[in-house]
Amino acid sequence: KPGGLFVAFRGERVDGHDFATAAIDAGAVGVLGTRAVDGVPMVLVDDARAAMGALARAVVDRLPELTVIGLTGSSGKTTTKDLIAQLAGAIGPTVAPPGSFNNELGHPYTVLQADADTRFLVLEKGARGPGHVRYLCRVAPPRIAVVVNVGVAHVGEFGSVEAIAEAKGELVEALPAEGVAVLNADDPRVRAMAGRTSARVVLVGEAADAQVRAEDVTLDERGRASYRLVTPEGSAPVRLGLTGRHQVGNSLAAAAVARELGMPLPELAVALGGLKLVSTRRMDVFDRPDGVTVIDDSYNANPASTAAALHALAAMGRKRRTVAVLGYLAEL
Repeated sequence: KPGGLFVAFRGERVDGHDFATAAIDAGAVGVLGTRAVDGVPMVLVDDARAAMGALARAVVDRLPELTVIGLTGSSGKTTTKDLIAQLAGAIGPTVAPPGSFNNELGHPYTVLQADADTRFLVLEKGARGPGHVRYLCRVAPPRIAVVVNVGVAHVGEFGSVEAIAEAKGELVEALPAEGVAVLNADDPRVRAMAGRTSARVVLVGEAADAQVRAEDVTLDERGRASYRLVTPEGSAPVRLGLTGRHQVGNSLAAAAVARELGMPLPELAVALGGLKLVSTRRMDVFDRPDGVTVIDDSYNANPASTAAALHALAAMGRKRRTVAVLGYLAEL
């Protein structure tokens, strides 16, 4: 775009430097890359991806009024990110990534969308191995951290669920003492992360000791949950517009963050009911003209997310014929 910075990477088949001239012609003011291109204004670096991360950190450091909210988990983190971003956006200007921009490229790309007006930066942090979350936290140090769950997604890369929990916990270790860790009280591995942070801990879930919890959960014919939201400030009824009982936990994590950002309980309960799906192919429910109801949850899959989708199918399909189409869980 006009005024943009074009970052050139060498790919397996295509070299981004070959498009540097076209980027300048389209209005880019410069190119960040690893080799010079004739006639193109460039910043030359040894590693464009590392340089992009350093540039993103420089932007964060120039925005002292910015609150960085980081979240991670084995499943549901993209949906939870979208819910948090919607609630934060009702409070002030918010930047969040599209879809799953959660790695060492998509993460700084998202950070670089923030400007002097941005109040909240909501960042999903993915990991394919130890140290990945820690690196992303160096790019954009979080003040609020959310750990959704620990499951067996990516277990083929980590080797064990314990290794996954160790890596996800890097997020809460990055918090400052004045920060806040929002932890899933219903997941023992996540609850245990309270001992790995100096920040204040807020437990969320259906456990009796969760500060932000759901009570009296029911589902309607479309698999949408209603519950009583209980917080230290009181309680209020919530009716979600999202399909799947697992959305209760996702919405509680988002509610805890919004509460920390200052949203009053009555306003929060109403806002939870207005949350929408943002990222595609994640529990997207629609009706065909012939009366067939389709649940499209095809973005990605691991055992936990597959089980959640099947539970939603079962809840919605009572007294109806149901068909589950299951793909290959390649990450395992």
